[in-house]
Amino acid sequence: MAVMMSCRKYIAPLVFCAQVASSFFDTALQMIVKERCANHDRDVEQKAITNFNMTFNMVLKFMPIVPAILLAKVGDRGYRKVPIVVPLVGYFLSRGLLLLDIVLNWPLQVLYAVPVIHGLCGGFASYWAGVMALVSVCSGEDERSVRIMRTELVYGIAGFIGSLASGHLFNLYNVDIKQGAILSSFSVLLYFLCLLYAAFFLRVDLFSVLGERQERRESVGIINHEARDKINIALLFVSGILYDIAVAGGMEMLGAYVLKDPLSWGATEVGYGNALGSLLFITSFLGVKMFTRCSVRDESMVMIGMVSFAAGIYFMAFVTTTPMYFLARSITLFALIPMPTIRSLLSKQVRGTSYGITFVMLQLSFKIASLVTTPIYTKIYQVTLDTFPGFVFILSSIFTVLSMIPISIVGCRSARHDGYERIQGN
Repeated sequence: MAVMMSCRKYIAPLVFCAQVASSFFDTALQMIVKERCANHDRDVEQKAITNFNMTFNMVLKFMPIVPAILLAKVGDRGYRKVPIVVPLVGYFLSRGLLLLDIVLNWPLQVLYAVPVIHGLCGGFASYWAGVMALVSVCSGEDERSVRIMRTELVYGIAGFIGSLASGHLFNLYNVDIKQGAILSSFSVLLYFLCLLYAAFFLRVDLFSVLGERQERRESVGIINHEARDKINIALLFVSGILYDIAVAGGMEMLGAYVLKDPLSWGATEVGYGNALGSLLFITSFLGVKMFTRCSVRDESMVMIGMVSFAAGIYFMAFVTTTPMYFLARSITLFALIPMPTIRSLLSKQVRGTSYGITFVMLQLSFKIASLVTTPIYTKIYQVTLDTFPGFVFILSSIFTVLSMIPISIVGCRSARHDGYERIQGN
């Protein structure tokens, strides 16, 4: 009984199960879109796929803006489960719609309702911000980067396992069961189990002792502490937005890039490719552990991760074979360090009762920026499709380099402030 009560405090089983379900959905959606847009002219097929993805992703990023803010405010009032449970309802319903589309052979345009349902329930912006807020409240400053990265590790391992299995499950079908129906069914089932766990099994205290202690400590400080917070928060937001533009833009185009010549991937290869992307969560977690033991500052870890992604995505622009693709992705082994570390740095600048709204505003700023950059990336990819389709990856590398400027300024300011505090203490 004591073990059961202890397990109810853990968010990891929920994160794991939800990400496996998400991996199943991503592969199923990607392959269904490819099948429905099939055309003997590969350029026409690529433009149809990228146009669908552009519209789908823009709706996905626009719809959660207001619901996510409302859910974050509810979460910061002490109801920490609400920003997690409500998005899971949206996940369950929207993934069920994909299953119906496959079984009933509805038009592809019906799938535009998926991001609408998903977004009205808060979407990933609310769900992941709720998870990060819960982890931050239950951890101290010294261990927060590792705790957040550990949660990202669970997320990555689940994505790796789910992606490996998804390609094979997609190909399971017979005369009575259409291709992709089994994979989509498993996704819906897993989200239903996640919803039950979050709503009835997961136990969350109103406020942790650590959170209250941190808030009291943050209420005092040196004279210019508040001003320093505001500047650092702004710089962290700018760095995070630029890096998200680079990563999201590059990865969205990569999904279409691997389906065309010369790679021409099928469901199995797509699953393996997604699995490799999830494997980066493990290498990034090991990187955080190693750098932390070597007393590397958080800002420096962010810079290392950004350099890793910039180099890998630049190399991706010249990929022509599957082995070259995997080599390019392996260069980005620390690419997932920046985002959780930026969240950790942000959590050290705000009060414990503001974690939810801070993380949601960060996620929403990513989505608002992507509303502008997604169509730009898509149109550039379509224009350069016949000449140099990898140009969008070079563009992502440039955005990554730009994102390193604000975080380097934060590092300089923090180092100077720490030196000032030591002098004052002495």
